[in-house]
Amino acid sequence: MSDIAIRVENLGKQYRIGALQKNGGHYTYKSLRDSIASAASAPFRAARALMGRDGSQANHDEDTIWALKDVSFDVKHGDIVGVIGRNGAGKSTLLKILSRITEPTTGHIEIRGRVGSLLEVGTGFHPELTGRDNVYLNGSILGMKNAEIAKNFDAIVAFAEVEKFIDTPVKHYSSGMYLRLAFAVAAHLQTEILLVDEVLAVGDAAFQRKCLGKMSEVASEGRTVFLVSHNLAAVENLCASALWISSGRVTAQGSCSTVLSGYIQDSRGQDGRSNGLEQMRRSGNGRVKVTGCWFEDENGCMIQRAKSGEPVIVAIEFQAAPNTRNVDVGVSLSSLWDQMLFVHYSSYVGQYFSDLPARGVFRCVLVQQPLSPGDYQVGVRIVENASEADWPRGSVATLEIVQSDFYGTGHAGFSGQALLLLDSRWTLGNVTSSFHNMRS
Repeated sequence: MSDIAIRVENLGKQYRIGALQKNGGHYTYKSLRDSIASAASAPFRAARALMGRDGSQANHDEDTIWALKDVSFDVKHGDIVGVIGRNGAGKSTLLKILSRITEPTTGHIEIRGRVGSLLEVGTGFHPELTGRDNVYLNGSILGMKNAEIAKNFDAIVAFAEVEKFIDTPVKHYSSGMYLRLAFAVAAHLQTEILLVDEVLAVGDAAFQRKCLGKMSEVASEGRTVFLVSHNLAAVENLCASALWISSGRVTAQGSCSTVLSGYIQDSRGQDGRSNGLEQMRRSGNGRVKVTGCWFEDENGCMIQRAKSGEPVIVAIEFQAAPNTRNVDVGVSLSSLWDQMLFVHYSSYVGQYFSDLPARGVFRCVLVQQPLSPGDYQVGVRIVENASEADWPRGSVATLEIVQSDFYGTGHAGFSGQALLLLDSRWTLGNVTSSFHNMRS
């Protein structure tokens, strides 16, 4: 028997961009009469297009988009594969095709094994049915027999932590309860292949750890996990291999560390700035807006890397509306796997800014950054008069830290094992009687 669980060859998915027609440079919805007339004339338009007598084919191409194009890959039984890529890359479309929710336009897929899918919160749940009924309904949809569902029922309910509400209609559940029960059903029923979309971000930190632990357990049983996630830390910790999709095509597939490194490098420019700042999801009223971010040394020169312990300046370029007041600027620093190291606002040191120029630069001087060698990413948030002005949801710049004699002793510390280097002073003394009394 083949060891391939999922085989995808030359897969493509094309969508029409709405039932729209162009009118004077704008798209408008067709009326019912237009739709009927269009349907009746479709055979004649197709014939004319084949004979090259009109521009129907060109117009058709303008109204379609390829969500996936020429996608090919293999996944072996027991593999845990992380699927990464920017929003709109085609990751969720791929999972919908693998789950047989939608049909591919071109190519084909082979899946050897029963598939369980968790594509979004509450998928397949009926709001009027109780949690108990929905467990059996979901299990039946996945092809399980009632006896098999009953065998796992108690474990599902315990994992989801909804014992008190299992006989309550799920329309009364919170989104967190929906998520816990949906994940528990997909993870506990004995499917050979588990497809998971970006749903872990909905749960709290404790539940996310619980889910990751369950998926590790699932994989250790020889089952296959196909995980779509923007959480690179989860992908790095859970997956042995990764698939990077960009603009509907496979950019890279291979070991997790290699693929993630390429993805991170691609997401930033040659000078360390983010390539996708304008495309990032962001919130705020826009009165002060981040337009760029980079790093400088003590002399004001732009840098891409710095030594451990050296001063680093975070420069945040912005544009501002007139009459700005009480602007508070925050920066965060995290590892490439989204492990947060610190968050620091100008207000922490008593600094607010008013009457900003139309365009300018905030600078935050990290006097002695204690970072061990590696790559780090910066996030920025701006608040004006206690209201959020701009918060790009992603890394706006990346800095490389290289090794130095941080301690002045020639010892480099535990490079690669700890993110921060701690400067300290040690002393030696005797244990006093008062200390003994305190301990007793």
